[in-house]
Amino acid sequence: MRVIGFTILAALLAVPVPTVVSASDSWWTVQTTGLDSNLRGISVIRANDSRYIVWASGSNGAILRAIDGGKTWKQLTVTGGSDLDFRDIEAFDEHTAYVMSSGDGNKSRIYKTQDGGTTWKLQYSDVRPGFFLDSLACDSKTHCFALSDPVDGRFLILSTKDGQHWKETPRDKMPVALSKEGAFAASGTSIAVCGKGHVFFGTGGSGAARIFHSADLGQSWAVAETPIASSNSTSGVFSVACRGSSVVAIGGDYKSPSDANRVAANSNDNGKTWRLAVQQPGGFRSAVSVLPDGSLVSVGTNGTDIAHAPVGEEMHWQHTDNLNLNAVSFAGTEGWAAGPKGTIARFNDHAANRTRKTNSASSFEPR
Repeated sequence: MRVIGFTILAALLAVPVPTVVSASDSWWTVQTTGLDSNLRGISVIRANDSRYIVWASGSNGAILRAIDGGKTWKQLTVTGGSDLDFRDIEAFDEHTAYVMSSGDGNKSRIYKTQDGGTTWKLQYSDVRPGFFLDSLACDSKTHCFALSDPVDGRFLILSTKDGQHWKETPRDKMPVALSKEGAFAASGTSIAVCGKGHVFFGTGGSGAARIFHSADLGQSWAVAETPIASSNSTSGVFSVACRGSSVVAIGGDYKSPSDANRVAANSNDNGKTWRLAVQQPGGFRSAVSVLPDGSLVSVGTNGTDIAHAPVGEEMHWQHTDNLNLNAVSFAGTEGWAAGPKGTIARFNDHAANRTRKTNSASSFEPR
């Protein structure tokens, strides 16, 4: 969806990143990348030798990679992509990653590298009216989905089964989009692949905050309304995540970052019905991610929230940090986030553990 602005890129190449920690119990360790870029894509992987590999992407062609747990960052370049907005990146090791740009027509593209970002192959672009890529989701190096805003009145889903060739999934069983409905490219997490065969994506726009669900890898779709804010073009569902049969949706109105009304909702029946969290996050949230123990972390303009409720229990979000972030990714308990002005931050799990212990009684109260 065409709603987010960007800043300008500055130069960086394989230099150590200074670290600034605001407090010993801070939720995030902030690393200054040296990029005047709005970073919206983040992907973290644990390598076989236990190293953490982190990839990030953003405006003005920015792509970064660290193969040493974030100590040293290298800027990567897509030929002909210096003016692209790379809203999402999906990585699998230090060599292999997909990156997606958002924009009208052929400004929306999917590239892939298999040599650590030295070269990138353009795999898909389109020029049809309405085509605008919002998000990527993969469950393997070769199996991925990409979400576009409506083309000819219906959302367009691309998929690859071989990691090389993309094609549209059938749209005859895709529900018709509402008149002002679209998806948000704010964090690259508006689509999610969950379990065997399940794909979810969230939408927004004036009068729209819906979740689309496919139980057969995009061959057919059902759609459900959510109670998330949808009063104008800048509100709706921004991010979707799954834990078993439970689905979590996060969003709100990005132009009202402190408005905590109708920001988070969850479903315990694979997206058929939705209810608001009992305790809402502290404002607009653009991304949500799941930790191994089922805890949820959401990030947004005015900070971070965490929820520990087990599947099936009422959701209680606790506001924890005020750092402005766009996107978040976890590999186990190793979490990384990206934000404006080149912000890249590492999650401090000790803070989360302390909050789990302190708030376990209230978080797990029966309904």
